[in-house]
Amino acid sequence: MTFFESDIVELKSIVTNDICREVIAFANTKGGTIHVGIADDGTVIGIENADQTILQINNMIRDSIKPDLTMFVSYEARIVQSKNIVTVTIQRGTARPYYLSSKGLKPSGVFVRNGTSCDPATDTSIRNMIKETDGDSFESLRSLEQNLSFDAAKKLFSSKNLPFDPLKMKSLGMLSSDGIYSNVAMLISDQCNSTIKAATFLGTDKTVFQDRREFEGSIFRQMEDMYAYLDLRNRTQSTFKGLYRTDIRDYPEEALREALLNSLVHRDYSFGASTLISVYDDRIEFVSIGGLPSGISLSDVMLGLSVCRNPKLAAIFYRLELIEAYGTGIPKIFKAYADFELQPQIEVTENAFKITLPNRNTAVKSKEAVSNVPTSNDTVILDYVERNGEITRSDVEALLNISTSTSNRILRALVHKGLIHQVGSGKNTKYKKR
Repeated sequence: MTFFESDIVELKSIVTNDICREVIAFANTKGGTIHVGIADDGTVIGIENADQTILQINNMIRDSIKPDLTMFVSYEARIVQSKNIVTVTIQRGTARPYYLSSKGLKPSGVFVRNGTSCDPATDTSIRNMIKETDGDSFESLRSLEQNLSFDAAKKLFSSKNLPFDPLKMKSLGMLSSDGIYSNVAMLISDQCNSTIKAATFLGTDKTVFQDRREFEGSIFRQMEDMYAYLDLRNRTQSTFKGLYRTDIRDYPEEALREALLNSLVHRDYSFGASTLISVYDDRIEFVSIGGLPSGISLSDVMLGLSVCRNPKLAAIFYRLELIEAYGTGIPKIFKAYADFELQPQIEVTENAFKITLPNRNTAVKSKEAVSNVPTSNDTVILDYVERNGEITRSDVEALLNISTSTSNRILRALVHKGLIHQVGSGKNTKYKKR
């Protein structure tokens, strides 16, 4: 019988530590056979004790490879040219990628068969193997990082009198039966690789930065640190009506809380980009990665319908009493603004979800300023209407020597102030004094 190496055959003269790498490579690729007692050139060398060799290899595979691969490996003791050899047959596993437990799910621990060589797998091929065997749900996939700690999570679970042990972690989908962490475990771990980027700007655009921060660690820590950041910038302003003072915070606390939680629970964590939260003088914008799930429209969301992208993560937030039920967050945000003229805005693209919360106190001040301080252009237009009974857009253009767009803007502002009202439409539009 002639022996030679190929993409499905490996020859080993003796058992060495790197035999586990060969086993992993076959299990991750298309299976194969390892002949122990055969030199690289195909010469039959033989081994002293076949049974002892089989036991040694079996123990090495059981102790050094994750997930459990023993059910896909079989052994046969054979006599070739009057010498003992052991043939190890490895099937392609169903829980790929298999890896060295001492290295973890990274190229230094995951191997594939490439011709007659055993090569480290790339990050891309590792992710593809995980998707092939685990499915496409990011939170259910095995985490590429298995060396995880949970200090922030344990603290929060303890504050709610909830256990945080392997049994609980398995019930929440964080830990598999063979001790493998999923991505949902990675998200709440101290090693979470997703972040929130926050910035505060001077004015109403991104021209001048006042402050910028990036929040890292467990999403529980990010949640608490980000809310503290927003709360510090949520000022309280006072107004008086007669003898009585009314204190109003710039943003309803309930709306801030729900917008932040929405950006954490519903974002698409399969993308590496950070959640973006921007604070302006007149608004706060929350932009999270990932548009609406397939089949869901913005109208559905406004009605309270929710198809959660991360149901396991949402279930954890629910048990921690951070959210009440699916689909209640957006209605709560709008309810918090029920008594105010300016309302939150929601924008959705294919890859992003944006919630804008208006500053209630800035809106009130702007309205008061608009109502009580007419501009010089306002006065000219109102005098014209007083003398002629009405005015058109072309009259305003000629009167103030301005463009069509500027005249339209000024007329809309006067209508908003309640100083004039529109009569007719299109070319026949006129404006008269109220």
